[in-house]
Amino acid sequence: MAEDKAARSADLARTYYNAADVDGFYAHAWGGEDIHFGLYSDTGETIGVASRRTVERLAAKAGDALGSGSTVLDMGSGYGGAARRLAGQFGCHVVALNISEVQNRRHRALNAERGLDGLIEVVTGSFQAVPAPDGTFDVVWSQDALCHSGDRPSALREATRVLKPGGHLVFTDIMAAEEASAPELRPLTERLPVTNFATPGFYDEQLRTLGLSDVGFEELSDHMLTHYERLIEEVRSPAPALVNAVSAAYLDRLGASLPQVAAACRKGHLKWGIFHGCRT
Repeated sequence: MAEDKAARSADLARTYYNAADVDGFYAHAWGGEDIHFGLYSDTGETIGVASRRTVERLAAKAGDALGSGSTVLDMGSGYGGAARRLAGQFGCHVVALNISEVQNRRHRALNAERGLDGLIEVVTGSFQAVPAPDGTFDVVWSQDALCHSGDRPSALREATRVLKPGGHLVFTDIMAAEEASAPELRPLTERLPVTNFATPGFYDEQLRTLGLSDVGFEELSDHMLTHYERLIEEVRSPAPALVNAVSAAYLDRLGASLPQVAAACRKGHLKWGIFHGCRT
């Protein structure tokens, strides 16, 4: 049953991110490098700058595990913004595991343009069966992607399995507040192909059950609200590139759905932040 649910969720995510409208939205409203939430120094900051700051904050959690010769698994790598920054800044080898071949093609092309294709291996696949032996990676990394897993305990077991002893697991995810109800979460479940969300308490319990040490969570939910407010601005006054990349109907749907998600954030129904733990 869990395997069937995980397979259905993977199919939903693949179909969603391969869709032309969705790809156009993320490539031109979100910036085409990252499709995760940003950390904002002020509300007027661009999405791209804030998104890069999130990568820097996660990298700081991994500390000296990132360096020349270290290995990183990026679970749900999207267009590869984080993978390129890790490879370019630290010289580490990154395996970028992602379900969407549409995104993966763009990812590979950008890697080649930056001269980083020798350090980044883009692999099409799901979280439930990471194509790597036990104890392969110094760091397992994921940004706002585990919400698409239909079996998150299995995905976290895989992430832990492929970590070296002493390796770091660091990730962000879109989560529900502990007390949030299904109707309160509906604006986001309707926008994304996700039927339910984990909570911070769920992830904390799972990481401790898996035996990770130094488990911590840095809550940064206010930045998720800021990010959605910035996206609303991008959609209300769309750049020509965005208008040309998506259908008018899809742009109208975004104009209706994004404010509803922002309202759910404002009411505290949605949570976001950085989890970190080490394999003993």
